[in-house]
Amino acid sequence: MHIRETSISGLVEIFPRVFEDERGMFFESFNKQVFENLGLPTHFVQDNQSFSKKGVVRGLHFQNEPFAQGKLVRVISGVVLDVAVDIRPDSPTFGQYEIFELRGDKNNFAYIPEGFAHGFAAVEDAIFSYKCTNIYNKQAESGILWNDPDLNIDWGVTNPNVSEKDLVLPTLKSLFPDKVISA
Repeated sequence: MHIRETSISGLVEIFPRVFEDERGMFFESFNKQVFENLGLPTHFVQDNQSFSKKGVVRGLHFQNEPFAQGKLVRVISGVVLDVAVDIRPDSPTFGQYEIFELRGDKNNFAYIPEGFAHGFAAVEDAIFSYKCTNIYNKQAESGILWNDPDLNIDWGVTNPNVSEKDLVLPTLKSLFPDKVISA
């Protein structure tokens, strides 16, 4: 297993060692000792899975303290563009984001630390799976408008299918009016 560090501290893409033969393939999607050796979190308390049809955009979501969540995200089948936006107020990369192309046939995944808004666009029908470092709490949920003009994220889909809830999320600037967005 190896990681690709991004320009945003703590945000990494992970490539597992995949074993393939005529029967199929095998890989470890989580190994506590390997994650510790890579400096990644090893304590996850909740697993989630969703299915999204091609063209669906979900996010950008996050949990406020004390329920902030780190997420280990991957695609079981299909393809998504996974987006992580740095919303750590004291971070030099506040307002910057990274896009990962997560593919079921590539078996790559990403670790998104606490302090990031997260979302994804289904480029193909996709089964999306993620482990969380903290439990979900409805009162702590928040988010940023998926098409926030200050972020200008290219989601890679035309005519995105977005939930009613995600259509009315606030902009990053309205959540952090005193911050300069460096996207």
